[in-house]
Amino acid sequence: MRLGLNLGYWGAGNDASNLAMAKQADELGFSVVWVAEAYGSDAPTVLAWVAAQTSSVDIGSAVLQIPARTPAATAMTAATLDTLSQGRFRLGLGVSGPQVSEGWHGVRFTAPLARTREYVDIVSTALRREKVRYDGDHFTLPLPEGPGKALRLTVHPVREHIPTYLAAIGPRNLELTGEIADGWLPVFFSPEHAATQLDHLRAGAEKAGRGLDALDIAPTVPLVPGDDWRVCADSVRAYAALYLGGMGSRDRNFYNRLACRMGFADAAAEVQEKYLARDYEGAMAAVPLEFLDATSLLGPTDRIAERMAAFAGAGVTTLTVAPFVDPAAGAETLRTAVRALERSGVA
Repeated sequence: MRLGLNLGYWGAGNDASNLAMAKQADELGFSVVWVAEAYGSDAPTVLAWVAAQTSSVDIGSAVLQIPARTPAATAMTAATLDTLSQGRFRLGLGVSGPQVSEGWHGVRFTAPLARTREYVDIVSTALRREKVRYDGDHFTLPLPEGPGKALRLTVHPVREHIPTYLAAIGPRNLELTGEIADGWLPVFFSPEHAATQLDHLRAGAEKAGRGLDALDIAPTVPLVPGDDWRVCADSVRAYAALYLGGMGSRDRNFYNRLACRMGFADAAAEVQEKYLARDYEGAMAAVPLEFLDATSLLGPTDRIAERMAAFAGAGVTTLTVAPFVDPAAGAETLRTAVRALERSGVA
């Protein structure tokens, strides 16, 4: 199992420390540094900035939003970043959610699975430098009865194949990921609750004539070192409450549904109810300690090492840590992650 680092969003007042952590991850031998986007900072600009100031660590989008760009634009971005980084780019894609897709990008959140399949098809075709012709339900290239013509990407990517990852939560999306992607970017991944998710992922992989070991399973996991893991868990409460309670509408919150499938249905309902009523403190308090512990790395180094071993045992191949600590403690937190991985015996 390798280590990754998720820097999250840029522009939240932690930019200098995030860049310092990216450099530290590069020096410590981390496998990849991921960057996110929602409706603030965009991932490609930040990835180019990080790539320019690192030398060996991969850079990855976790994720580029599918509704934000045409497939051809994403292929252009992927090829450019891979060239600038000398072959270090990983393309993570996700459909986002209804509120962002329709409210920010003006793209209807319809048929997300079919749209994702077609999107990945077109991106892959473009990155193979084939002329892009596509006749799908959601994308048609070139447009018929017009001046458009089938074009070929003019940039030559450093590698013949740029790895593609999908952020997937639901059962059908997991099967699609297993079938067409090189890796999976899960959120709120728990070794104790992952068997059903992995079954769906495996079913998709078998459709493509391969095994689950062909995929890089790369969850982002909050990391908070400290003497008392219960106290450490409090640092993750706001993040968990936001996703379980506020990332989506009352009837369409994919993270809340995931928590329900993990056995936390009553608590997930309470978190959402309080969050949507703007009782944010109450929502944070309602997140079960067991949920936070199952999906995070908390406490002393030896305890973190034990949890890392559990993640590896559940099939994780790239453990991406997201430090929920004071920015000044970022470098030491990454060193703690390295020490814990060494003690876990799964490096």
